[in-house]
Amino acid sequence: MTSVFRDTLFAYTLRSAFGSRVFPHEDDKGLPVVWQEKLSAHSTPQHSQSTIDVNNPPAPDAASVHSVATAIAKAADPEKVNDSLLVDWYGPTDPDNPQNWSSGKKAWVMFQTCLLTFTIYVGSAIYTAGIPGVTSEFHVSTVAATVGLTVYVAGYGLGPMVWAPLSEVPQIGRMPIYMLTLALFAVLQVPTALATNYGMLMAFRFLTGFFGSPILATGGATIADMYSPKKRAYGMTLWGVFAASAPSLGPLLGGFSAHFESWRWTIWELLWVSSFTVVFLFFFFPETSASNILYRRARRLRKATGNALIMSEPEIAAASMTARDRAIEVLVRPFALNFQEPIVLALNVYIGLIYALLYMWFESFPIVFIGIYHWREQLLGLSFLGLFVGAFLVMPPFFAYLYYVQEPKYNANGDLKPEERMPVAILGALLVPICLLWFGWTSRPSVHWIVPIIGSSLFSVAALLLFNVVLNYLADAYPTYAASVLAGNDLIRSMFGAGFPLFAGATYRNLGVGWASTLLALLACAFVPIPILLYKYGERIRMASKHARHDFE
Repeated sequence: MTSVFRDTLFAYTLRSAFGSRVFPHEDDKGLPVVWQEKLSAHSTPQHSQSTIDVNNPPAPDAASVHSVATAIAKAADPEKVNDSLLVDWYGPTDPDNPQNWSSGKKAWVMFQTCLLTFTIYVGSAIYTAGIPGVTSEFHVSTVAATVGLTVYVAGYGLGPMVWAPLSEVPQIGRMPIYMLTLALFAVLQVPTALATNYGMLMAFRFLTGFFGSPILATGGATIADMYSPKKRAYGMTLWGVFAASAPSLGPLLGGFSAHFESWRWTIWELLWVSSFTVVFLFFFFPETSASNILYRRARRLRKATGNALIMSEPEIAAASMTARDRAIEVLVRPFALNFQEPIVLALNVYIGLIYALLYMWFESFPIVFIGIYHWREQLLGLSFLGLFVGAFLVMPPFFAYLYYVQEPKYNANGDLKPEERMPVAILGALLVPICLLWFGWTSRPSVHWIVPIIGSSLFSVAALLLFNVVLNYLADAYPTYAASVLAGNDLIRSMFGAGFPLFAGATYRNLGVGWASTLLALLACAFVPIPILLYKYGERIRMASKHARHDFE
């Protein structure tokens, strides 16, 4: 049980108050034998570029540690300097390495990652049930009220551009970013629910989206922290199910409260869900970033030995980065990679289109199920259950495909060429227009309402397959820049998702459900060649890139 709590915010809080005897690590109980041997055998050479007296190292205060790390980082061959004092894992089975955690602990962290993802994603669609109430109370048009959805989506598109790179900093890690932003997300629901005018509501909807965003881009990195590439696709699929099902459950969760109370109750519901998630993760969500775990280990060893030369490799690398380097990484690199890398641009635009079609298509559900099938307004959320069911039904066959077809293609090093993932994306790409045509042309009084709902389930199947392939492809092809690439992907898809709902209602009312759905299906068909071309020519394009990984065998 100690390992469940040890690297959580709860444990960090207790340790800061009562010392290292609370939830101790092995090196808190005494200097590990491996480090006793290292220190007794250590003889550090002077280095011409270092101003640090390595034979008489300074005490491990923050300033001296940073100066040592900077000196080592600037050395001619940093990998060989002080190698004997470099903090790393204690062998291939080190239990502190997230890759070596038990299956139960990984599943426990995976569940919390999915819970956090669901909490943030449901915040977008839960608002839609209250749009009529916002229109009535603030005397604005339906399009203006819909902006409350789009600014939230825009907020969680922009947020990862800041939060994702910060989570890669060894001294910060992922867990503090998640916890801080989630706490702010929950707190900001209060002024959102109490908004006294339209502008105040829109401003706080944007801020809640912005602060809730880290998990939406970095959740994939959290999964990669724990699972090898061969097993990562399973975790990404489960994460994708929660991401896909949350928008479909949002209108259901908010529908009854908005109908019987007011639009404000949809926000109060979001406050309850997010507050529960904050408390739950406070006690149980651990740090998964290897860089941060090794940094904390190095800090404990420095404290135990008084030797400021003991440090982790990520710590040394981080010390060499200037404020300008950080600014470039946060503000420039995600945009540069998105527009300079043809593969990244094509996949990001395609996923952005899928995201836009999803949010635009949602606007047709009240037209179909209230206008055509005459459902009561508070029951409208039930029409989205086809999407929810489809996301879960696709998992067993997709897991079987991963196990029996894809896993045997991994090489001895546990790597798979990213292009080998594309056949699944091709299937997903074909399902999108089929789904839209099915839904559009069966939504009529002469056809039972279950038929378009069954058709709608194909969209979540397609979205799950496409998201899984694209996110794994980008992480595999650009491992060095994964945080920036995934943040850029989140930005592009969120910008598409934010813009399209604004004209969705007018499109469906003017063209009719059938022809509007056909228009969306034709747009989806125009992008079907992207996964096909990447499957055939992706390796050649990737090998020509200076940022992509080339060493797949």
